[in-house]
Amino acid sequence: MGTKRQGRYTVMFEKPPIIRSYAAIVGEKESEGPLGAYFDTVCEDPMMGQDSWEAAEGQLQYTAVLKALDKAFLRPEDIDYLFAGDLLGQTIATSFGVMELQIPHFGLYGACSTMGESLSLASMAIDGGFASRVVAVTSSHFASAEKQFRYPLGYGNQRSLASTWTVTGSGALVLENAEECSEQAAKKCVRVHGITTGKIMDYGIKDSQNMGACMAPAAALVIASHLKDMNRKPEDYDRIITGDLGTVGQKILFELMREEGYDIEGSHMDCGIEIFDHETQDTHAGGSGCGCSAVTLCSYVMHQMEIGEWKRVLFVPTGALLSKISFNEGLSIPGIAHGVVLEKDG
Repeated sequence: MGTKRQGRYTVMFEKPPIIRSYAAIVGEKESEGPLGAYFDTVCEDPMMGQDSWEAAEGQLQYTAVLKALDKAFLRPEDIDYLFAGDLLGQTIATSFGVMELQIPHFGLYGACSTMGESLSLASMAIDGGFASRVVAVTSSHFASAEKQFRYPLGYGNQRSLASTWTVTGSGALVLENAEECSEQAAKKCVRVHGITTGKIMDYGIKDSQNMGACMAPAAALVIASHLKDMNRKPEDYDRIITGDLGTVGQKILFELMREEGYDIEGSHMDCGIEIFDHETQDTHAGGSGCGCSAVTLCSYVMHQMEIGEWKRVLFVPTGALLSKISFNEGLSIPGIAHGVVLEKDG
């Protein structure tokens, strides 16, 4: 299987890529939440100057990639591959959004776990010697998600208390082979040290308004598998960060982890809980969408690691693998999660 494998689900890199730069672009509602000060750009126009919600989401990705490249003093032609995805059918926000960049492109779909998937594959490409610089980017948009998965905005439907609010935003990271830059510069950067790839988990839940419950088993599998593969404890991480389980999914996650013999309450953080203010913003169980974990990672999480507040983080975005077709056919909603180990030297 190769010396990079650690146990059944985990790979640790021989040449951990560095995160050269990152950018988070969000909508106005997200900027009004607790993490507002950490985002790069706030888009007050939800249409992003476009003619449709889908095109607006594509513009979010385009803007996030250009911002991340600009912060690294790079151009699109300096990038070997682009790993990108979104929530929409056939990932159309990505396809139309990044087309103008003309970067060799891998389109991905892992629902709200897509940032974990894109980071995993981008890091593998660099560690394997197939690329020197790679961009990972994902996005979501409240209006485009509501249009596809739920109800038109004009319908004014009542949302259940277990439901989450799809984040309008896009997060992008530039990953680079550490050997391409100076040793001094590399030491300042956060590195992707390894990944733990999840399996599709299905507990038979059919409530599309309670996706936290659908995704919690997948998150528990990845976290427990990673700790076992690495022979580590939750305390070995400054934070174990899930994507968008929200308040409902977090409680289920804690119960499932206790069944596995782990107590993660002291180190756990959920992007869906952190991005909105539960008391002042009407988002019910929290935030969700591909952009939720992406913008949280590319702002607050990276900031905490760069200033040395956190040294090691297990980043575990989660996704609910449903579509309009599967839901209308009465199928259950499987979940998936992807774990990424981030570490800061020194």
